[in-house]
Amino acid sequence: MTRITKTSLPGVGVKHEFVTDDGRRVGVIHHRTGKRELFVCEVADPDAASLNLALTDDDSHALSDALGGSEIIQNLSQLQQQIEGLAIGWVNIEPDSSFEGKTIGETRTRTLTGVSIVAVIREDVAVPAPGPEFTLEHGDTLVVVGTAEGIDKVEDLLTGA
Repeated sequence: MTRITKTSLPGVGVKHEFVTDDGRRVGVIHHRTGKRELFVCEVADPDAASLNLALTDDDSHALSDALGGSEIIQNLSQLQQQIEGLAIGWVNIEPDSSFEGKTIGETRTRTLTGVSIVAVIREDVAVPAPGPEFTLEHGDTLVVVGTAEGIDKVEDLLTGA
């Protein structure tokens, strides 16, 4: 996979560049003023630009479209619509929580709320995909996925409300 490097150019802006399979350096300088420059350096002299092209906003958008940028944005938008209504929440287990000392299975969270516990964070260590036998402790943070209403129900279960 091609690696893009990002270099701060003090007083100028930021340079993003990569080396093509055939050894050319290709990059864009984003000036603090908003100006953008596209450059290409030949293999024989990687420090001398054989092409240096100033791009307007319209030019930049057109180039992005030509490279498939609009298609990527459209696909992301469609994916977002497909998972509309999906919420992710972080729920803390407090010392007086009804979940403290219980396994995930014993809480019946999924059955009662439709929400899945996808990870538990304990003392800054993430436990991904904990099983139903995982015992919860106060101080744990549950990473939950479901509907917003379901996440509210999980919080109600935790507090006994």
